[in-house]
Amino acid sequence: MRVLVIEDERGLAEAIAHGLAEEGFVVDAVYDGVDGLWRAVHEPYDAIVLDLMLPGLSGYEVLKRVRAARVWAPVLILTAKDGEYDEADALDLGADDYLSKPFSYVVLVAHLRALLRRGAPARPAVLAAGDLALDPARRRCQRAGREIALTAREFTLLEFLLRHPDEVVSKTDILDHVWEENFDGDTNVVEVYVGYLRRKIDAPFGRRTIETVRGAGYLLHGTGR
Repeated sequence: MRVLVIEDERGLAEAIAHGLAEEGFVVDAVYDGVDGLWRAVHEPYDAIVLDLMLPGLSGYEVLKRVRAARVWAPVLILTAKDGEYDEADALDLGADDYLSKPFSYVVLVAHLRALLRRGAPARPAVLAAGDLALDPARRRCQRAGREIALTAREFTLLEFLLRHPDEVVSKTDILDHVWEENFDGDTNVVEVYVGYLRRKIDAPFGRRTIETVRGAGYLLHGTGR
């Protein structure tokens, strides 16, 4: 899942980005409100981590304009301002959650996972397609009760596909959410990793869960086929 971190403390922003990347997230970090607003409105993100005290535009103003632009990605406020009125103001403007600094990194990840789950009814705690199950919180994948070992990239790719069951997703969509920003390698890397997934989640079970839609992208069948 792709996350935007808007935080003016560069060391903290980079630490958050690195830690989330280790958890399988694709992370972009920016350091002021103006750049953060532009990214949030013009690029696709699954969640946004937003500081309130930012140069250029405050986090409050960024949040207000993001919601005015009808961008509904879940927003987690992360700030040193811990007054109850600050929290109430942020939530009233459209934030989904709030953490005060200093924070526990484990709690930050748990809050992000929870936001992704409840961002829409179709985001359950455990993602499933037939007898294929993926648990993002526990980083586990199973099919027909058998554990399947996935690399971090394979796991993130399968999570993205499972969050869009019975939808055709293009290579560009996949690159935007599963690979790093401004990826300039061969787009066929998506085909390669889809092949890796098929060999692990389909071939041993005689299934065809992931279908190639020629000229359009890939479709994961919600029934698991």
